[in-house]
Amino acid sequence: MKNLHLIFFSLLLSICSCSQAQTPADPIPAHDTFQLNSVQLKEMRTLNIWIPEGSKKEALPVLYMPDGGIKEDFPHIANTLAQLVNDKKIKPVMLVGIENTERRRDLTGFTAVAKDREIAPVVGGSDQFRDFIREELIPEIDKRYTTTAERGIIGESLAGLFVVETLMTSPDLFDFYIAFDPSLWWNNQELVKSAPEHLKNMPRDSRKKFWFAGSKARDIAKVTKVLSEKLQQSAPANLQWHYSPEPREQHHTIFRATKEKALIWTLNPQK
Repeated sequence: MKNLHLIFFSLLLSICSCSQAQTPADPIPAHDTFQLNSVQLKEMRTLNIWIPEGSKKEALPVLYMPDGGIKEDFPHIANTLAQLVNDKKIKPVMLVGIENTERRRDLTGFTAVAKDREIAPVVGGSDQFRDFIREELIPEIDKRYTTTAERGIIGESLAGLFVVETLMTSPDLFDFYIAFDPSLWWNNQELVKSAPEHLKNMPRDSRKKFWFAGSKARDIAKVTKVLSEKLQQSAPANLQWHYSPEPREQHHTIFRATKEKALIWTLNPQK
């Protein structure tokens, strides 16, 4: 029983470690901010938009990011993108940060596991959050800014879970997917268990890219490894993917430690 309590405590630490808890004070880059009254979510949502310097008149691909508040992951990802674009290591891309309101509600799907449901008053809202992105946010960004049809999503921990869930259940929504330490243990690892069926049903008419990493965290490492094995067995030819095991990294360090190579692999124009 004591061991079970320790395991559950570890899961809580993992799921509660939204990046803002350990993020140093990053410089806040020049950006736009606006609010969107969501019909899907029945609330006002704050969006932060970063565009590379000198690219405001260009049509740009768009990278969407949950945990995208000014006090969350938006500053350090925008600054990293700026440096990589300036160094010509990636193509210019627009960043859209989605600020959190009820993070655990938005980023988790259904769970039949009672312990999962104890992490927050409301969980299991990922379908509604995805509908918000598809039906409200993407059209609003395309209306306000000059964008291309190419778009992607990036996230860590629960946001990484949302990234993988979206790839598996709604692969048409984005062209590229980046997930750091995704919380794939959710719902007794159901998303990983059902991955072969999702991959079998994935449309073959467009190219997709998927980069993901797993730290040494016990509840993460073993499941991301299993996902990589299932991808080796079942990934369609149009899905280009890369798994980056990171045994030296912890759950709270992996995002910053691996973000550059993830973005370069995904957004390098030569890839």
